[in-house]
Amino acid sequence: MASSKILIGMRQAVAYARGEAVGVRETTVKTPASVDVKAIREGLGLSQSEFARQFGFSTSSIRNWEQGHRYPEGPARVLLKVIEIDPEVVRKALSA
Repeated sequence: MASSKILIGMRQAVAYARGEAVGVRETTVKTPASVDVKAIREGLGLSQSEFARQFGFSTSSIRNWEQGHRYPEGPARVLLKVIEIDPEVVRKALSA
């Protein structure tokens, strides 16, 4: 039973990738275009390692984002935007 659902899903995925109509629901989520990680972190008065530890990032990711070597991708940009707006909500969610 479960294997047939997986097979059906795989066939739909291949058809979708080919541009065929497969009758599945598609959801598009807009993420912030960019975030200023350093400004967010400094606004909270945290070092890179403190910021990383409190919000579940690696220190190297924070460093690379701030130096422009890499850029946060979709989910990380969303989380960073929430931290910018209301860091206590994120802290509370992570401590639950």
